[in-house]
Amino acid sequence: MKPGLNNNRTEGDMLKIGKLDNELLEKIVIDKIKYKRDEVLVRPGIGEDCAVLDYGEYECVVSTDPITAAIEKIGSLAVHISCNDIASNGIEPIGLLLTVLLPEGTTEKDIEDLMGQAAEAAEELKVEIIGGHTEITKAVEKPVIISTAVGRGAKKTSIIKMKPGDNIYVTKTVGLEGTGIIATDKKDEARKILTKEELAMAEKMTDMVSVVPEGVIAGKIGVSGMHDITEGGVLGAVWEMCRVSGTGALIKREDIPISKVTEKVCQSYGIDPLRLISSGSMLIIAPPEENSHKIEKAMQEAGIRLTLIGTVTDESEGLTLVSSDGEKSIIEPPESDEIYKV
Repeated sequence: MKPGLNNNRTEGDMLKIGKLDNELLEKIVIDKIKYKRDEVLVRPGIGEDCAVLDYGEYECVVSTDPITAAIEKIGSLAVHISCNDIASNGIEPIGLLLTVLLPEGTTEKDIEDLMGQAAEAAEELKVEIIGGHTEITKAVEKPVIISTAVGRGAKKTSIIKMKPGDNIYVTKTVGLEGTGIIATDKKDEARKILTKEELAMAEKMTDMVSVVPEGVIAGKIGVSGMHDITEGGVLGAVWEMCRVSGTGALIKREDIPISKVTEKVCQSYGIDPLRLISSGSMLIIAPPEENSHKIEKAMQEAGIRLTLIGTVTDESEGLTLVSSDGEKSIIEPPESDEIYKV
């Protein structure tokens, strides 16, 4: 029995909105994949966002993701989320494929705006949109985009080497994407929560969701592991990283950077910012010696906020969140993201 999972679920139960929980994902998806090829270096697994293929002296890193929780800036978000996964391997994304599914009633202007967003974001990241598919379909009630990003890196770029004693950092502030989505897609409600200045700040958070710069910086210096923080929030990302590496973690809640705007939005909706979709924040794990200092210096020079939030521990010590008063709680596996409550 695993903590935090619904072990009493029956096969006929309706599933929650959001990603499948990890136990179910493993059971009915990952475990069904039997055929394996030698060229595949990294396969599907809990906490693995990218597949890695052997391309001789290089690795081809591939990741795919849907955008389903946002509408207003879906074009740019679709580009950033998959490119962020590639960046979490410490390399630059080079190509992107977009599958765009649009509901009945979609206009030419709607598609033009959506692709304009995607093209602008891709140009900003220096990533080429190399293909995809676009259609109007009764299968969706609002726009859905599935993006697949491709990157190329040196051999062994993808290996996670987390070990007890490593530092755990977070870039920027957590909850960026979730706050931005609420501010743009629930604007009338957000106006009742936030001041005019705060609302403008929250809306801009959807323009801060790229972690490619920090991923490439940290990748060049050398890290023990990285993970862009998406559905499940920062605590979900910590859990997934530790699951992959077979380690534990000690996280200090008061050290996790959360903007006042995000705190205000989360408090109003009764949601947990540590479990809120957080594209724009990168989890970076680095050895406490020379590399940590180099990464801290490089991020400072690049103007990227970097915060130390905890340390990697032995697996036997578990995953622990410590509050400001010293109270300890177990970091549970990620479930449906808090954004779906809104």
